[in-house]
Amino acid sequence: MNTAGVAPDGQHGQDHLGQKRDPHDLASRRQYRSLQARARNKMLSGVPDMDTEGLNVKNRKMRVCVATCNRADYSKLAPVMFALRDDPDMELQVVVMGSHLIDDYGSTYRMIQQDEFEVDGYLHTIVRGEDEASMAESVGLALVKLPDVLVRLKPDLLIVHGDRFDALSLATCAALMNVRILHIEGGEVSGTIDDSIRHSITKLSHYHACCTDRARRRLLSMCEDNDHILLAGCPTYDKLLSCNAKNYDNVLSKWVGEGVKPKDFIVALQHPVTTDIKGSLKMFDLMLDALLEFNVKTLVLFPNIDAGSKEMTRMIRLRGLEHHPNFSLAKHIPYDQFIILLANTGCLIGNSSAGIREAGAFGTPVINLGNRQIGREAGENVLHVRDADTKGKILHAVNLQYQKQFPCSYIYGDGHAVQRIMKFIHKIRNDLEKPIQKSFIFPPMKDTVSQDIDHILETQSALAVDLGGTNLRVAIISQQGEVLHKMSELTPPTYEQRMDLLVRMLVEATSKAVELSCRILGIGISTGGRVNPHEGMVLHSTKILEEWSSIDLRTPISSKLHLPVWVDNDGNCAALGEKKFGKGKGSEDFITLIVGTGIGGGIVLNNELVHGANFCAAELGHISVSMDGPDCMCGSSGCVESYASGIALQREAKKLHDADELLVPGVHLREGEEVTGKHVIQAAQLGNKKAEKVVETACEALGLAVCTLLHTVNPSHIILCGHLAPHYVDGVREVIQRRALPSAANSIQIMVSDLEEPALLGAASIVLEYATRRIY
Repeated sequence: MNTAGVAPDGQHGQDHLGQKRDPHDLASRRQYRSLQARARNKMLSGVPDMDTEGLNVKNRKMRVCVATCNRADYSKLAPVMFALRDDPDMELQVVVMGSHLIDDYGSTYRMIQQDEFEVDGYLHTIVRGEDEASMAESVGLALVKLPDVLVRLKPDLLIVHGDRFDALSLATCAALMNVRILHIEGGEVSGTIDDSIRHSITKLSHYHACCTDRARRRLLSMCEDNDHILLAGCPTYDKLLSCNAKNYDNVLSKWVGEGVKPKDFIVALQHPVTTDIKGSLKMFDLMLDALLEFNVKTLVLFPNIDAGSKEMTRMIRLRGLEHHPNFSLAKHIPYDQFIILLANTGCLIGNSSAGIREAGAFGTPVINLGNRQIGREAGENVLHVRDADTKGKILHAVNLQYQKQFPCSYIYGDGHAVQRIMKFIHKIRNDLEKPIQKSFIFPPMKDTVSQDIDHILETQSALAVDLGGTNLRVAIISQQGEVLHKMSELTPPTYEQRMDLLVRMLVEATSKAVELSCRILGIGISTGGRVNPHEGMVLHSTKILEEWSSIDLRTPISSKLHLPVWVDNDGNCAALGEKKFGKGKGSEDFITLIVGTGIGGGIVLNNELVHGANFCAAELGHISVSMDGPDCMCGSSGCVESYASGIALQREAKKLHDADELLVPGVHLREGEEVTGKHVIQAAQLGNKKAEKVVETACEALGLAVCTLLHTVNPSHIILCGHLAPHYVDGVREVIQRRALPSAANSIQIMVSDLEEPALLGAASIVLEYATRRIY
């Protein structure tokens, strides 16, 4: 369905732009708007009103608009478009624009028609000229035409791909019209003006589906919200990794020549560099000369529509390559056939991103000319020729790379990108009734010189909770890590009692904060068990904390106290406490090991806390140190917790006490007092040999667990926390010297925490890190 008012008819489909004209010309705009008005009156009667129908998204399909501008972005967007079309909860809207509608660039809109997508609008947005001015005019023309389309379609989400100037028009228009934007392949670096355009689209977009972890990190460094970033991989890899590259006969015959064998031809694909048009034209000229001299079958694809492409096309014509027996030319090749060519070519030469992204999946040798892709992550199959300033240099590179075979690399995807993106879009649907204003997450920065009376009179603080198997503690902690007030109660045995006590203590702490002139920024909760910190949920806990699985801690506490709430595992909180206030400060790689009632810990690698795929990382108490050891609270046996935790020491102390082998002079047990781990430690310190054996066994088990961590993670130091830490540190060091690899044993530092309350301080640090950021 063509609802844009003008049919996509190749050269005759140039709208009112058959001749180069200012897109802001008043007469042209009136003509265009008249066409649009007639199209709407004719075709769109009965369109629901946005104010009444648009807001009730839960009772209708989610409208997702995909705008495609050229052959390259369609190859990335098509897999997502198929998935959207097949999803019963989604209404796919398709807008076709840009070079798709130009015959000189293959009239590639026909691919979309052949894929049987219903097109909701064809927009002729290209001002011909193929120079810098025409690119800028094309952006302006698109901005003139797109508002009518978005008003008509009323999309809930617009999907934009990549870094082309057409995509910048789309993102600008959608952002100004309050349409949410999902940007695919943001966060990458290529090395040309595309970087500026790509990063501009990132700042306009509300959600991001990126391809690599480096791209994700760049998005974070650009102050994008981590919750709105998806590490998906490249959608083309879903098709690329499932294609049959060995079914090549017809494809090679059609595009390269009859009888051509795999690896016996070269594919050349070079685009102009708009920031150095003169240099890129010279490089293209030298590349063609080198390929002519190399004298093998060569398939040359015409460049994209950027400034300078007309001159490149003229160079091809002047050399008569369309009549050369060794050369084949193509304006456009369907993507499924292009990847077969890519998999079977002896070499790809030029500066296309396909050489960096797709070619690596086949181990195809690539020669990347110039700086156009120099910033992208590349595999060992890519040979860069940054200064391709002589024919001899390019020819030497071709001789080095031609017909080589490299190991396949999958930097940009694993074949499951579309599945992840669709799940992400369904998640975005839940945001549609929230305010659209985008927030940027800026790093902590120095406050301005101006002052606020509240900051003078109040101390910015956090409410911190440490919910353990024995005690429930709540504290008010300042930004400097000072514990201003602390309360402690025994942890109740049931869920209801536990929650009632926790809320009561928090309410009491907020009242105390008023007395102390503390401004509470939020609540941080450290708890035993496996925790999903993104949702504030306790997923599962051992028997140390009964009735503590599938517990939403965030919602009831936040509702009651009207404060933001953060939740994490107690071991992770201890690591965060050490990182902000303790011996982990300034260290990028360390492990915190808590030895108390149970055993837990946290792992910090590359300056980030490790949570794991399903939040099960750093369950250090359940490292197995024996195949037939004592039963553990987790349900297994032989865990380090079953040897070295407070509960394990209490178990052994009771055995000695029952056999009248615990008490020695100096160890006192008052009437009615329960035997605990501290009694066996006291007895060991006073010379009780059997108690010494218990403590030595605990040290051996803990030392073996630490050796496992050293050999697995290789941290710079390990910090022991908890009331048992001082009693274990020397024994653990001795075990490491005996049992660890020398290279690991000699470089590791085992130390005892100086923090009195590492888990409480860690819970507070989560609040203080997030709540004191500048969030707009």
